[in-house]
Amino acid sequence: MEPRGNKLISRYKKTYGIPAEVNITEQMILAHWDLEKQLTSELRQSAPEDRWDTFDHCYTRLYAEFEWLNQFSGKADPQMPHQKFARWLELIGQPPKSIYEIGSGQGGLISFLAAGGYECRGTEITRERGQKLMPESRANLSWGISDGVHLDEFERPETYDILVSDQVIEHIHPDDLDSHLRSAHTILKNGGRYIFNTPHRYTGPHDVSRVFKRDEAAGMHLKEYTCRELVEAAQRAGYRSIHYGFVPRRFRIMLTALGVKRSAGPDAAGILFLRTEFATERFLRILRPPALRRGCGTVFAKFGVFSETLSIVAEK
Repeated sequence: MEPRGNKLISRYKKTYGIPAEVNITEQMILAHWDLEKQLTSELRQSAPEDRWDTFDHCYTRLYAEFEWLNQFSGKADPQMPHQKFARWLELIGQPPKSIYEIGSGQGGLISFLAAGGYECRGTEITRERGQKLMPESRANLSWGISDGVHLDEFERPETYDILVSDQVIEHIHPDDLDSHLRSAHTILKNGGRYIFNTPHRYTGPHDVSRVFKRDEAAGMHLKEYTCRELVEAAQRAGYRSIHYGFVPRRFRIMLTALGVKRSAGPDAAGILFLRTEFATERFLRILRPPALRRGCGTVFAKFGVFSETLSIVAEK
């Protein structure tokens, strides 16, 4: 049975990280659910030549009609930027570096990196996000609009040391994943890295359909992936080295406890954890009931041998 009333509101706020005191009604949530299903259908059916216009229209409409998604999503997290984003610095390295973010959303990550002295460029597919939500500007932070796929049509080849995206890959049309990764590869300098996070399919769905207890993503997460799917896609795109990014703390503690401190650093631990994630996925894949798979995935994540959020570092 689908949740209703206060139970529905509670699930919705938890899914979107909306503070408890924000006034969200059942009618607002149902309107969001209905519109997102409609927009998702448009996105899935879009032809390649019309896709950017369709995505721009759909996301602009979503955030224009439901302003609370822009205003309050993620605000229930009490962490300060340095607490929320500091782990990115371990993967990025020290400035000076040029950084390009795909899908900047509310602008928190790219603003944090700019404040740390990196030369940054944030981008979005709709003007309802990104720069519009930023109260101040910085000399080392510029903004742009792109289709999120053909990045090399908006930026020069071999321009950036680092590309980042956080909770973006799942919004890209599945037919465009390979093009997205190839174009990201093109605008990276040799030795540059594309670092991206995205929710794991085996613990999903992670979009609005989670609120309504669906087994698969039915909202604007057009596809949620497994780790192996993304690694294989990155290999097809020509990246020479791929490892896991945000290795769970418990896994790194385990490596240290086993006396393999040399493997507890970010890159070495990322290579080892990638193998562990693959092994866990093979087990989870045989569990057919989605609820059982989600439950087991959550348990494995608590033990540090699986991650509910995929974090990939692909090096050119």
